[in-house]
Amino acid sequence: MTDAPKRDERILGHQGYGLIQVVHGDGKGKTTSCLGTAIRCAGAGKRVAIVYFDKGGGHYSERIILDSIPNITYWVTGRDRIDPVTGRFDFSITDVDRAEASRGLACARQALAGAFDLVVLDEINSTTQLGMLAEEDVLRVLAEKSPQTEVTLSGRNPPQSFLDAAHLISRVSNERHYFYSGVRAREGIDF
Repeated sequence: MTDAPKRDERILGHQGYGLIQVVHGDGKGKTTSCLGTAIRCAGAGKRVAIVYFDKGGGHYSERIILDSIPNITYWVTGRDRIDPVTGRFDFSITDVDRAEASRGLACARQALAGAFDLVVLDEINSTTQLGMLAEEDVLRVLAEKSPQTEVTLSGRNPPQSFLDAAHLISRVSNERHYFYSGVRAREGIDF
């Protein structure tokens, strides 16, 4: 038996948008969860923005569909980390990565100013944890957001301060993953 979630006194009686969500963990499905919420929100006629942090390149199949949804706007930041010859992922952190993360944070600041009902900051948790963004800079942008704008932060390893700021926290855990059996990422399922 698990403990019931605790009541958040900061938002007692709150109605409508404007809350902070964090989707994190070591399991597959963080971005997928955020995309489902974004599509649901757009389907309700709301304006949605997605800022992709550290996801440059054309490997992400969902963007084809996002392009066809008129009330979803997205920005892609980060370099393409997949080597076109070997197919290997480049885990290094460079000055280009930090500059792209800063560009993404500028997009986030703009999106959170009130023009959108929901803003998804995809992979901002890991981007911050890896040192491409300063935690304080992200917190400043969150503090400046429009009070009517909902925001979701996704990715592995969020700083404790992101969790402290959140009104909803969802953890995606890895109980078993086919990657560890040698199954490569598959288009349409994993990217």
